[in-house]
Formats: sequence, C-alpha cells, structure tokens
Amino acid sequence: MNREDRDARAKEIAAFRYSLIAELVNPYLNRQELRALVRQKAAREHQMPFVGKRILTESCLRKWLAAYKSRGMEGLMPVPRRDNGNSRVMTPQETALLITELETHPELTATAALKKLQAENRIESNPSSSSLSRLVRAAGLDRERRMRVHQQEQTLAFEFFAPLECVQVDCMYTVEVSDSKGKKRQAVLLAFLDDATRRILYACFGFSESALAFECGIKHILAAHGRIGRLYADNAAGFVSLQTRRILDILGIVLVHSRPYKPAGRGKIERFFRTVRQQFLSIRCESLASLQDLDARFHSWVESEYHRSPHRGLGGRTPLEVWLEKAHLIIPIDPTINLDELFKHEDIRKVHKDSTVTLHGVLYEVSSILIGQHIRLRYDVSIPPLRRRVMISRDGKPYEDARIVDTYANSRVRRANNSEHLIVEKQQPKVDFPVQPTTSISASLAASRLPDTKERQS
Repeated sequence: MNREDRDARAKEIAAFRYSLIAELVNPYLNRQELRALVRQKAAREHQMPFVGKRILTESCLRKWLAAYKSRGMEGLMPVPRRDNGNSRVMTPQETALLITELETHPELTATAALKKLQAENRIESNPSSSSLSRLVRAAGLDRERRMRVHQQEQTLAFEFFAPLECVQVDCMYTVEVSDSKGKKRQAVLLAFLDDATRRILYACFGFSESALAFECGIKHILAAHGRIGRLYADNAAGFVSLQTRRILDILGIVLVHSRPYKPAGRGKIERFFRTVRQQFLSIRCESLASLQDLDARFHSWVESEYHRSPHRGLGGRTPLEVWLEKAHLIIPIDPTINLDELFKHEDIRKVHKDSTVTLHGVLYEVSSILIGQHIRLRYDVSIPPLRRRVMISRDGKPYEDARIVDTYANSRVRRANNSEHLIVEKQQPKVDFPVQPTTSISASLAASRLPDTKERQS
C-alpha cells in the first residue's frame, strides 16, 4: 500500500468516527443526556470501513470524543502501529524472502508463498495470519494489486513492411462547423492510415462516427489502391457494425480491435491526429463556411504538406516516397469483384398477409406468393429510402424488385369477385307512387301523409 492509499484510508476511518460522535459534540447536552446517548450508540452494531460490523464500547466512543475536542479531525485519524511493515516473528531476511516470492509469483497468496518457503526450509518462523496480512498490506503486495500489475499489457512497437498490409483507422473530434441548418456542430474526422508508409489512404469529415462512412472508406481504398490485409480500429460504434463485418468476411479482410482504453496500440494514427491539431487545425481553420470547405482545406493540406514532409518514423523520408518505393508490393483486387454489389446491405423480413414488408420506415409490396415467407432484401444504403432500389433474393438467387406501396393506386384495383359466397336479399321494385296499404290502420296513416315538395309542385 502506497502513501496515497494509506492517507485515503485514514481519512475514511476518521470520517466514520466523526459520524458516530457528531451528536455527542453538541454543547447543549447535559451529563445525563450525553451518558444515555453514548450508551445507546454502544448498544448496536456499526459497519466500520475496512473491518466490517463491530460493537464499540462506551470507553472507545468517549476516547474518540476527547480526541476530537482536543485536536479536531486529526485526533480521529488512526495511529499507525510502531511495527507497521515489520513482523515480530520473522527476521528481516525471512521478510525479504517472502516479499521476493510474492513479487516473482503474483498468483500465489501470502499463505501459500509462506508454506512454500517453509517447505523449502528457507523460512523457519510461523507468523499468524493477521501478522502476515499486515506485512503484505504494508508492502503494497496484496494479491489483487499484484495480479493487476502482472496482467498489464506490455505495449511493444510494431511495424509492417508492405503497403496495405495493415491499415489503422480512427476518428477525431475537431472544430465546430455550421451544418445545413446553420447550427454549430463539432466535426468528426475519419482517417485511414497505412501502417508501413504513414500515407493517408482516405479521410473525410462528418458530424458523427457512422458505419456508413467507415464502409465508404474501405470501398474507396479497395477500388483506388488494392487489397487490404487487416484493419486496426478501436471499439467505437462505427467500427462494430454487423453489416460491415459481413462485408469484410466476404472480402477476407481481418478486422482487429484494440483493447478498450488502450490507445497506445494505435500510436501511429494518434501521432497523425496530433500533427493535424498542431499544423492544420490551429492554422487553417478560421472562418469555415461549411463542412465541405473544411474537407477541401484538409485534403489540400494532406497532399501538399503532410505527404511531402520528412517523417522521423520513416528514416527522414516522406510518406509519398516510401509509398512509391513499395508500391510494387500492393496486391490488386480481383477485377471480377463488383464492389457496388458487394457493399450492399442485407436485411431479412417476413412478408405480411397483405404482401408487404417494411424497411427503414418504408412499406414495400412484393409478390403474393411470398406471403408468410422470410425474404432477404438487398439495397444500397447510401441512397435515400424513397429512391433506392430494393432487390429480393431467395435461396441466394435474385428474385424480383420490391415496389413501394402506392395506397391511392391500390384503392382503384379490382378485387376478386366473391359474390357466390355472399347472400344477397331480393329488393322490392322501385315505384313512383305509394304502395297501397293492406290494413285499415296503415291506410289511414298513408292517407294522412303529406306529399313531398316535388309531388305538390307537380
């Protein structure tokens, strides 16, 4: 346990002690009331920090009260033992052996390490468990701390030789820019950096970390440069989409995620973001008109300055020089691969009884033969929902296109004639004069009926 931990522990204990005697400090309590209050607090259990439930004696409470009145909160601080960090049973040589054993084998408990050394006849003493526990805590070698230090990831520098063998990708929040509605929003830079050459393969600005922008970057690199060996990214929401993983699995691209809260593994792109802040954002980002203006200025800076500046990690050469030197190692993508089709998203929907399916809030109509079946819909996510073409596939083969439902046109469609299943009542023939009643009562009522306006006019 280090000094900061000991101080924090002492302050927490002093705060607990003060919470018990705070009522006893009241100067308006007489002697009888004070005695009754102390007796009441000593009669019940208290949850003490780092110890557990304990019953405190009246003398203990009075001792804390006297210490607080004489020295304040400092008087409530626990007094360290004189033999803190030392064992009265073990010799200094045996203590050093035990500490060395715990540091070498962090998975062992203090008791197990002691028994091991006793079995090897290296320690003859037999300290109690409480004495052993105090010794280990004083040395800062409790098992939880030792295991945490042992399991810390060792960050080693790595570098790939061929271009596109490893591409690092990350996002960085930059300056505020006006959106299409004139509202100020923080722009997010998405950048793909080649590990071997430090060249920026693709970069764009947006207002969020989206999986769509991530897919557009991958598609651009494949079409403009060649095959990607692996992608190295963090665990942000834009890099863990199931649709993106499906596309990368088809292409055979490995997506590697860094450990959470471990940015050291992405050191190259983090260093690039630092250069962006120092050399671009601090100089060329004044009076920005729009996101497109920021994007244009950034690409001009990347191509004219960053790619042509000597890089210390490349031995003083520029990223563009190293890229051209190793360009022959790039593996081109198979020309038979249709990237537009490959990067289309897929969703599975069940056809309703009215021959419709819903996708992204839009109702589509399909063939009635598909009612009750699960179909796969393929679409280009970059096109707005009301303008995109949605294709249906069954058993891995294209079937037909889904059509957006036109509710007005459907209201004029002739339905199937089901009159043979209906019971139609026979109607009386329409006449222009009142039917003669058959009874005297109905006859009198009929005679008293006043004629309609049209009848009176005629």
